[in-house]
Formats: sequence, structure tokens, C-alpha cells
Amino acid sequence: MNRLSGFVRTRRKLVLGIWIAVLVISIPFASQQTKHLSGGGFEVPGTGSDIVDKQISRFQNQSTEPLGIVLRKDGGDLNAAIDRVQRAAAKVDHVDLPAGTVEGAKESASQNDVIVFPLAVTGTRDEVLQAAKDLRTELKVGEVTDGVQPYVVGQQALWAGMQELQQHDLEQAETSGFPAILIVLLAVFGSVLAALLPAALGVAAVIVTGAIVFLLSLSITMSVFVTNVASMLGIGVAVDYSLFVLSRYREELHAGKSREQALNVAMRTSGATVVFSGITVIVSLAGLFLIDSTIIRSLAIGAITVVAIAIIGAVTLLPALISLLGKRADERGWIVTWIVAQYRKVRPVKPKPPGTPSFWARWSAAVMRRSWLSASVAALILLVLAIPALSLEFGNGALAQFPKDNETRVGTELAFKQAGPGESAPTLIVADFKTRGDEPNNQTPLQQYVAGLEQTPGVARVEDPILSKDGKAVLIKVIPAADPESQATLNLITRLRDEGGRASGLADVAKVNVGGASAQTRDFTGQISGGLWKIFAFVVLCSYLVLLIVLRSVLLPLKAVLMNLLTVAAAYGVLVMVFQYGWLDGITGFNSLGYVNAVTPPLLLAIVFGLSMDYEVFLLSRIKERYHATGDNRRAVGEGLQGSAKVISSAAIIMVVVFGIFALTGVPQIKEIGVGLSVAIALDATLVRLVLVPATMELMGDANWYLPKWLDRILPNADFESDQTADDDRAAAAVV
Repeated sequence: MNRLSGFVRTRRKLVLGIWIAVLVISIPFASQQTKHLSGGGFEVPGTGSDIVDKQISRFQNQSTEPLGIVLRKDGGDLNAAIDRVQRAAAKVDHVDLPAGTVEGAKESASQNDVIVFPLAVTGTRDEVLQAAKDLRTELKVGEVTDGVQPYVVGQQALWAGMQELQQHDLEQAETSGFPAILIVLLAVFGSVLAALLPAALGVAAVIVTGAIVFLLSLSITMSVFVTNVASMLGIGVAVDYSLFVLSRYREELHAGKSREQALNVAMRTSGATVVFSGITVIVSLAGLFLIDSTIIRSLAIGAITVVAIAIIGAVTLLPALISLLGKRADERGWIVTWIVAQYRKVRPVKPKPPGTPSFWARWSAAVMRRSWLSASVAALILLVLAIPALSLEFGNGALAQFPKDNETRVGTELAFKQAGPGESAPTLIVADFKTRGDEPNNQTPLQQYVAGLEQTPGVARVEDPILSKDGKAVLIKVIPAADPESQATLNLITRLRDEGGRASGLADVAKVNVGGASAQTRDFTGQISGGLWKIFAFVVLCSYLVLLIVLRSVLLPLKAVLMNLLTVAAAYGVLVMVFQYGWLDGITGFNSLGYVNAVTPPLLLAIVFGLSMDYEVFLLSRIKERYHATGDNRRAVGEGLQGSAKVISSAAIIMVVVFGIFALTGVPQIKEIGVGLSVAIALDATLVRLVLVPATMELMGDANWYLPKWLDRILPNADFESDQTADDDRAAAAVV
């Protein structure tokens, strides 16, 4: 870190030039980052829905994802609008108007103000998604054209609309987010220039990550939620990391060191902590790859990318900017000076008697004097908050995430009223025969199976079976009576799979698989709920090993892991209260879904464990430094807390502000992540770091630092926050 500090300081113009070039190149790509994002990624390998998806190509002109057009009369001419639809469909790949559709629509237009007609669709999910986007563009969805409002409907049309909504939400969140962050940073540093440095790093991290997401989306499936998650995490992490480094730099300046010495110390202490903590966050996020899900892995890629960019920026761009600004990075500007002067006139500062302990010193002393009470109350609060998590239910869907007045939701609900809710996403059943499907011994059980389907509760109708091109399989489209994302339809999927064609004898002559959008939702939620333990085990083990190396203690890492679990459980509990139970709908304005989106719990688990490690390493490294210097556990805890509490609290406030903004501006999926992270970080920085940590360390005494001698000999020495370089000047000179 000394060498890196010297290189960046002496070649700051080169470093800044490289960053400026990267940003200039990134901006055009970042502006298009949502262009190729996918509404898919929910496939679960080996499940019935996945098998049906892969077999749909065996059937002529069939697709797993139907699309339709809805036209609503608003004082205009429906016939002219139908002609526009015909021209638009001719321009868009993978869609066509079935024979007689136009004539039937024009006949209906004379009697109805709303008409719905289906499209013939072919291709994969992503191709259908692109077709839905193109149709929206061609028809100018969202605008009333010549007195007619057009809508594109279907499951992939929902995800096409979701992309536009996500882009709008992201712009709104970033527009309102950065001013709020600047206000907090200004309060922390008391300097406009110092406040701008972390914000600049946040902007750079988000722009570069947006460009990388765009480039990755050209070759792999990247979810529509990637941009918001990456931006949310990137802003928070980048500002946090730069806050750690900049705070240490200013602390060393105030201690009398030169700017070069202060930057060296900041880089080899807090800079090293940032690198190590950031890598720990990346490792924690890598645990998401244990679930074989494209959407989860794409979110992990986006999050890992933005954290990596934030790390690089914190140890290259930030020190280059600090070096360029010189003493101005620590000085108050005239605006802040004037504001402080006016405040002092109203509330003059009373000089404190010599030796008066600071607030944090008094706080830690009070907590440790009543350690049992403090630890019990904090743990009880977390446990009470965690109780609702015991009834956590996983779900997934797109329609309910749109505001009620959003055109995508309005169009879909109009289609439900006109054609029935199940038409937008039929349940697809593929019977794969051992011999040809049209043989008499196969037709009899097939017809009996279809007849049974028609009598099944929850089924609106069943279309005639379609024979595959090779003649060895049959596709049966079942139209549910309810919304494809509703619990009733999901229960229908379960019943159809449990029956499996046994009553009709179809199971004896064919392999029956149930697929379609609703079946995929059922498979995806089952995959996440069944695989969450893998991420849990991974992050717990990694967290323990990381802290074991950093703290060189057997018990402290175990205690830290247990506290992190309490924090995550409490955050889960709040999510259940807000989004599943809907207890705060009237206050927050949220519309609870009756479940927690399946993507949220694993993402929250990985991110919270990773971010908690930042605060854990930062705080306990300071305490460890003071323990080695004094040999007094109580004094070490007090001085360590005093030296790090302000920075940790400031960083946590920034994180909560960032996540809170996304919680207020995003769709429910993003709101859940924002609320969960806000709650987790707030609890971690208050109840855990300021109460549980000092209280339990007081109770454990010198046992905190127990490490067997054999383990002491083999562990590497990772000491970040203590400065062990005796002569900063000599080190700086050696570097130069």
C-alpha cells in the first residue's frame, strides 16, 4: 500500500487521466445498460418447466410465451388503430397475426370500446421479450394515438414494461440520492470539497459498472433488476470505502503529519482494510453462485462488479484526488465557515474542562458497566424483530409489482377482463411418448387425460393436443381460470404434477411434464427456498475464517457470526411484516404482495454478511490495536470504539440513506432489498456495533483474544488499522 500510495501521489495526473478516459468510454455504454437486459433467468435446470421450455421447439410454430395486443378506444377510430397494429406486427420478428384476426378485430370494434387479439409467437423467451419491446416502440405504447390507447400484453410484455419502469426508478433514485448523500457527507466532513470526493467515487463506480453490465448482457443473460441493485450497492459501498480512507487521512493530518505522511498512513491502514473488506464482500456475494439460477447469478455478477470497481477507485482515484486537492481536501470552504459562524452565534461552544471524556468514551463505559443488561436488551430487540421471519413465504411475479395506474398493468387487466386471465400465460403440458403419439394405444389414455383436465378445478379450458414434428410428443395447453401469478394457479400446477397422468394411464405410455410461466414460478421459488442453506453455510464459514485471520482470535469471529445472523434474521422479520403481512401499508404507501420475492432473501443474506464484515474489521481491528498496546481489555474496547464509532456511524447513515431512497422509489422487488438492507445496516451499526460488541467483549474479558499456540504459528498476520511503520518520511522517500 505504501508503494501504491507513492505511485498514485507522484503520478496523480496519469491516474486521473486513466480514470477520465475510462469514464468517457463507459458513459455511452452505461446509458444503454438496460437495452439487452432479460426478464428471464428464472429457469431451474432439470425441473418440469425447464424440460417443457427445451421441448417446445419440437412443435411447429409454438412458443412458451404468448403475446397479445389490447386497443382501448378513447374517442378515436379503432379500425385505423387495427391497421397500425397490422403494420407493426409485420415489422417485428417472431410475431405474426393469425389468419382472420384483423377481420375479427374490426368486426368487434363496431360493438366494443376495448378489443383484444392474440399474436402468433415463435422463439425463445428472450426473443419474445425483444419482440414485446419492439411492439411497444412501434405502437407507441404509453401514448394515445388518434384517440386510441394501445397496450402490449403477455408475460414477456410485463418484463418489457418492467425494464422501462426500472430505468425510470433508477434515474429518480440517483437524482434524489446524490444530493442527500452530499448533505450527510457535508455534515461529516464540514468541507464541500471533502464531501464531493466520496460522491465522485460513487458516480464513477456506477457509470463503469453500467458499461460492464451492458457489455455482459450482450453475451449472457442479465436480469432487469441488475442495474438497480448494482447502483444501490455501488453508491453505498463506494461512498463508505472512500469515507474510511478520507477520514483516516484527515485524522493523521490533525495529528500533525504532513500530507504525504498522512496519505501513506491512510492507505496502509484504512486503505488495506477497504481492500480486504471489499474482497470479503465479493467472496460473500460469490456464495450466490451456489444456487444454479441465472437471475441470482446475474445479480451476483452485477454486485461483485460494482464492489470491485469501488475498491479500485478507493485506492487509486480517491488518493489521486486527495493529492491533487492538497490542503483543500481538509479545509472548510467559505460557505461552511460562514454557516458554522452563524450557528456559533446562536449556540456558542462552551469550553470543556481538561480531561473531559468524549461522548463515545462515556457511551462505551456506560455499556460495559451494565454489560449483562445491555447485551440482553439488544439481543431481545433483535430476536423480537426476527420472530415474523419464521413464517417467511417466498413468491415471484411481475404484474403485482407495477403501480395500479401503470400502462403495463392497466393493459394486462383489460386483457384479463376481455379474454380471461389465464390466456396470457397458459400452462403447458408435454407428454413424451415411447412410440408415436398418434398410435391408438397412446391416443386412448391421452384423450382420457385431456377429459380429466377439463374437469379439473381451476381450469378454464383445454386446447386440442398438438403433435410434435417428430410425432413422438404431444403439447397440451391448459388455460387457468385465475391470474397465472396467483396462488390458485400455483396450486393448480402442484395438483397437475401430483396427478401426473396416472389416473388416465397416460403416465404408463409417456413421460408427462408440466411447464409454462406459472410452473416456472413454482420451480424457482422452490429452488431458492431449498437452496438458501447453501449460501448460509458458505457466508458463515467464510466470515469466520476471514475474522479468524484478521483478529487472531477463536471466539471473536464466532460471536461476530452469531450477531450477523441475528441482524439478518431481524431484517427478514421486518420484510415479512412490511411486504408479506402488510402491517405498514397505510404508513409507507407500499402495497404488500402477501409474500417476499424469492430473490430478496439470498441477496440480502450475502450482502449483509459482506457489509457487516466492513464494520467488524474496522472496529475490532482498532480494538485489537489498543489491546496489544495496553493489555487492558476494557480500555481497549473503549478506546477502539471511541476511535471508530464516528466513522462507522457516518458510514452507516450514508448506507441507510442510499438504501432508503431506493426503498421509496423502486418497484416492490427493489423496495424489499432497499428496506432489508436499510434495516440490517441500521441495526448492525447501532445495536450490534455500539451495544452488543462492547457489552459481550466486556463479559468475555481476555478470553476475547484466546488463540491456541499451534494456530498462532500458522495464521498469517493481517493487521490493518494499526500503523506499524516507524518512519513515514523514510518510507515515502524510499517509494519516490
